[in-house]
Amino acid sequence: MARQASTAQAVPAKKGLTGWRRKEAIVAWVFSTPALLLLIVFLLVPFIMAFGLAFTDQRLIPNPNLPTRFIGLRNFARLLKDETFHRALLNNFLFAAVVVPLQTSFALLLAILVNQKLRFVNAFRTVYFSPVVTTMVVVAIIWTFLYNPGGLINACIRAISFGHLGPYDWLTNTKLAFPAIMLLSIWQGVGFQMVIYLAGLQDIPGELYEAAQVDGANRWQQFWNVTLPQLRNTTIFVVIATTILAFKLFDQVWVMTKGGPQEATMTTMILVYKEGFKQLRVGYASAISVVFFLIVLGVSLLQRVFLREERAVS
Repeated sequence: MARQASTAQAVPAKKGLTGWRRKEAIVAWVFSTPALLLLIVFLLVPFIMAFGLAFTDQRLIPNPNLPTRFIGLRNFARLLKDETFHRALLNNFLFAAVVVPLQTSFALLLAILVNQKLRFVNAFRTVYFSPVVTTMVVVAIIWTFLYNPGGLINACIRAISFGHLGPYDWLTNTKLAFPAIMLLSIWQGVGFQMVIYLAGLQDIPGELYEAAQVDGANRWQQFWNVTLPQLRNTTIFVVIATTILAFKLFDQVWVMTKGGPQEATMTTMILVYKEGFKQLRVGYASAISVVFFLIVLGVSLLQRVFLREERAVS
């Protein structure tokens, strides 16, 4: 009889728990619906349309005398022979290969610095993060003036070298234009990764550092054996997010060089814009977008798998 009573009490409790979970799920879906609708309308639907247009000769301004035709894989075959696309894709990979590790390293260094208990540390955090909240167009215009032959950067170089170096025309030199944009991008975006690393540093238990000190570990050993292992998940997120942002490179390039000089700073997003809105070839621009999306997706997945495997090994 006691067992039957306990069973009878457990069944209503289980039903009540199930009903509560169902209500919680409904509330979650209600609050998620606006975001899901925005993602569907502005992300999923445009990608499906781009995927369909990639197999056509669609133009931005329809011509009644030249109706849109299905051309199969012709746009993709053209991509294989397009040297401008090859140069743009190479620049994207080069930009990611340089900016991602440098920006991540600087962000971790700044996070460690501003995580110290020092006076005016909040002011330093604000200064380091302020470029992130500044519009990239505004930042690019300011740096364009700084990069001028008579700008502040050349003046500093001449002062440091006692007039033996410079001035350099950074944005019209095929060898200097892309490194100049890389420097601007690292400076502008490092504050975002710094804040993420700062949150990760503050979540590390202090007992781990105390135990390391008891074992005789110095600051450098604590960094390698405590700080870095505890920041693995944070680093995975920072690296993947920074890589995606690096492949989306557009604003600063368009404002400062528009892909020049001689396509030295051409990127895939610049090429998509020029083909779709300047040359009016929407079908070809859609093919570039689809291929580029698949490449970025593949790189992100490989990074995630590699970093997770590295974490499992270590």
